Amino acid sequence: MVRVNAAGVTPEYWDEACRHLAKRDRVMKKLIPLFGEARLQSRADAFTTLARSIIGQQISVKSAQGAWEKFVALMGGSASKIQPAAVLALSVEALRGAGLPVRKIDYLLDLARHFEAGQVHVRQWTQMDDEAIIDELVAIRGIGRWTAEMFLIFHLMRPNVLPLDDPRLLKGISENYFSGEPVSRAEAREVGDAWAPYRSVATWYIWRSLDPLPAA
Repeated sequence: MVRVNAAGVTPEYWDEACRHLAKRDRVMKKLIPLFGEARLQSRADAFTTLARSIIGQQISVKSAQGAWEKFVALMGGSASKIQPAAVLALSVEALRGAGLPVRKIDYLLDLARHFEAGQVHVRQWTQMDDEAIIDELVAIRGIGRWTAEMFLIFHLMRPNVLPLDDPRLLKGISENYFSGEPVSRAEAREVGDAWAPYRSVATWYIWRSLDPLPAA
């Protein structure tokens, strides 16, 4: 379930998750109060979210924002017009003219084809488990497991995702649980298993411990 507010959509489980984590984990008990009423929020539709993720891959936040703004301008200046059919109607030359490299154009077109052909089952996602959704997403060129897990957390707001491929999660676990000593994936998994069934929420607070500004 989700709660809609002026800023976006927030999961209804958030407050219960915070109580659960604070009761069971000494680090979470310390971290959660530091960020007040800040919450995970989701705004855009699935296709737009994934398109933006592809465009922003392997470049700085500032560069990613600039590339996204050029893409939106190409689509008529409104993110609401970013639809699979509209992307497929664009020529490769037009997409290159917006500054997108050939590789990312290929990824965007493959994403649009998957959505247009119904190869991703957006309406069924609420009934599908996390791994089944990840399997659908990683079949699209340019989307790996990390991107799929970020989508589960930030768009679908699934409560129990532990993105062990995320270097900032490992860094945050190192700093908060191991006094800055490097941690292995196995050690991070052990810490994360104690956060279940709210591993996404704990991960969000670990990220906040490194960067107090919430990620979009």
